[in-house]
Amino acid sequence: MSYVHELKNIQNGDISPLYLITGTESYLIEDIIQKITGRVLSLEEQEMNLLRFDLEETPVEAVVEEGMTFPFMGGAKVVIAKNASFLTGQKGKEKVEHRTDSLLQYVQNPPPETVMIITAPYEKLDERKKLVKNMKSSARTVSAAPMQEKDIRQWLDTKALELNTAMSDAAKEKLLTLVGGNLQMLTSEVNKLAMHADGERIEAESVALLVARSLEQDIFALVDHVVKAEAEGALRIYRDLLKQKESPLKILSLMVRQFRILYQVKHLASQGYGEKMMASRLKLHPFVVKLAVRQSKSFQPSFLLQQLDELAELDFHIKTGRVDESTGVELFLLKRGSRRGHSQVK
Repeated sequence: MSYVHELKNIQNGDISPLYLITGTESYLIEDIIQKITGRVLSLEEQEMNLLRFDLEETPVEAVVEEGMTFPFMGGAKVVIAKNASFLTGQKGKEKVEHRTDSLLQYVQNPPPETVMIITAPYEKLDERKKLVKNMKSSARTVSAAPMQEKDIRQWLDTKALELNTAMSDAAKEKLLTLVGGNLQMLTSEVNKLAMHADGERIEAESVALLVARSLEQDIFALVDHVVKAEAEGALRIYRDLLKQKESPLKILSLMVRQFRILYQVKHLASQGYGEKMMASRLKLHPFVVKLAVRQSKSFQPSFLLQQLDELAELDFHIKTGRVDESTGVELFLLKRGSRRGHSQVK
């Protein structure tokens, strides 16, 4: 079940006694946990009947025992158990041994007064394991995988509705361009935009006025100017980053990372990989891959490799004291401005 779908269930008071939350998007995991907890327990009740466990340090049978224990002063209780790596095929960081047979018995007949939330913040579970099969059939399984762009847009609509506002399509496009797919940062910006909108719809003009570019987005724009041989635009962003106390070596390192991503997605696209497969292969957010695919379409792999080679040489010269770091990066950007037309795919 998707995160957005489960939000609707929670809002409607449809709460399961057992949850399995999978996926690597930590913001979504924590948000679902908070919303379930807030629906089941008041703040006063949470002091006594909300229990958290880390399965890297606590045996699962202790969690099961707590789940079977009747809530303090009656009512309901919420038991949260994180990092269930025994549901995967990999070896976890547990300092304890787990008797997973106790959890297997629990999931087959969970007590109605307890809501147990088990998180497995991993890309995949081991579907061959009996416990995994039983968990998936008995628990309400929620996916907290990184969202695709269309899902993020839907999530933005939900977030805006929670704040008694709405966002135009142009506002969502502008916000995603400036911030990217980082949900924590998007949440912060939507909260700020909603306060400014004061019940009115959030428009693109407000996003442009109130939302600052992230460092990642500045580097994306900087590289975009570089590959288009637009020295003036590249230098403007570079000097702005210096004013923000970003070091030239850090900027250079982030440029190398972006060029490497461009080359990798270009290579994978030539092998028939889709954006979702690329994101999984490169361990990147789908929105980062989407922008990289769009940016890399006009350039040959040989050109991107040339930029990586030149940046590696510049990095070596700076670190060996042959070139001043600030001047070296600036000269690289100016040099790119003299090559207009040579990078385009013919």
